[in-house]
Amino acid sequence: MDIRPGLTSSATLTVAEPDTALFMGSGDVPVLSTPRVVALAEQAACEAVAGVLDPGITTVGSEVQLTHLAASPIGREVTAEAMLESAEGRKLAFRVTVSDARGLVAVGRIHRVVVVRDRFLERADGDA
Repeated sequence: MDIRPGLTSSATLTVAEPDTALFMGSGDVPVLSTPRVVALAEQAACEAVAGVLDPGITTVGSEVQLTHLAASPIGREVTAEAMLESAEGRKLAFRVTVSDARGLVAVGRIHRVVVVRDRFLERADGDA
């Protein structure tokens, strides 16, 4: 595995009804919901390191710090960009931005942890 700061990726979506605060229950307006913004940013972070992970290895989310700055209506294309800022042992920290045609929608940091997929799932099942 060669996880080094500077790895980047992006993820794009066109806002649809299931992405809205009204649909998701996180508000009563038909604009891109904060939970969907977080999910899009997480997707970009995952994709930034996916190509360098060994087989059987994955990352899991551990912390999200996000400021949602602007509304994006249904039909607008939104892009999240993630850049790996630091990799300390198994801990990864990403800087994320989310933008649409009008500008910045959200900014923040996402922390993920490198895990062995099977071992992680075994431990999760043991909690049941």
